[in-house]
Amino acid sequence: MDPLSDLLALLRPRNYMSAGFDAGPSWSVHFPDQTGTIKTGALIAGFCWLAVETVAEPVRLAPGDCFLLPRGLPFTLSSDLTLTPTPARELLPSPSHGRILTIDGGGETLMVSSRFALDGPQAEMLLGLLPPIVHIRPDAGRGNGEAALRGAIERTMQELRDPQPGSTLVMQHLAHMMLIEALRLHLAQASAESGWLAGLAHRQIGAALRAMHDDPAQRWTLEALAAKAAMSRSTFALKFKETVGMPAMDYLTRWRMLLAGDRLMHSGQSVASIALGLGYESEAAFATAFKREMGLTPRAYGKQRLTAAQ
Repeated sequence: MDPLSDLLALLRPRNYMSAGFDAGPSWSVHFPDQTGTIKTGALIAGFCWLAVETVAEPVRLAPGDCFLLPRGLPFTLSSDLTLTPTPARELLPSPSHGRILTIDGGGETLMVSSRFALDGPQAEMLLGLLPPIVHIRPDAGRGNGEAALRGAIERTMQELRDPQPGSTLVMQHLAHMMLIEALRLHLAQASAESGWLAGLAHRQIGAALRAMHDDPAQRWTLEALAAKAAMSRSTFALKFKETVGMPAMDYLTRWRMLLAGDRLMHSGQSVASIALGLGYESEAAFATAFKREMGLTPRAYGKQRLTAAQ
């Protein structure tokens, strides 16, 4: 698989809420911390502001704009940033799946949104590779991707307005499509940013990332990765850290340990087999790296996950 598919495969996003809301001229809604989820949204009509905790500048959303909130941080949607927000639980009934909710009489702003639950303790570490806000504008620069995203948004709103047999499953598939297309579009405009997606979007750094994901068991060196990127060793080391936010060899170790954690949870493989499959010649060296990255020994990690599943 490619690195984006690898990431989403480990996150195992499960759509558990798709809804729309129709807001009037004056409103502000605050959504609490939702750690372990990814929130997506698309503005169909009107204008509003998106303010996310820890992010300095709010984002003004216009018709056709989409956003992802990969880290589950508290956020506020509003028509006016000076309004005092109302907690979401006071305005939005639960469950709200499959409904169009009206706020302040409706008629001004129309939005469709979805929320994904993420599987496994690796989610927080994986989502740390993504920016707190992914903002997609209609001019993101990928005509086919924009058309696919727009089509998914329009079909979701149609299912919300006129539910048919199987609508729940249709909306789940559409939500996954919207998530992937939004990330693809972000890749097309991520070259000026920093972080994992920016690294994937960078032609040379992306080549090194794909090499690590294609063969994590390979005994990669900085020189070998630099060769994949067609760069000198020193230039590659600086550019990778500048773009992705961590040194290349640290990223490789983190990716291997995330794969190891997933295999400990789901594969039934022994620790020795997992270590060998990820390029470690000794179980001891693997265990040391795993504990440093994941906070537990491989066996303790596996037992903890088994206990949690019972």
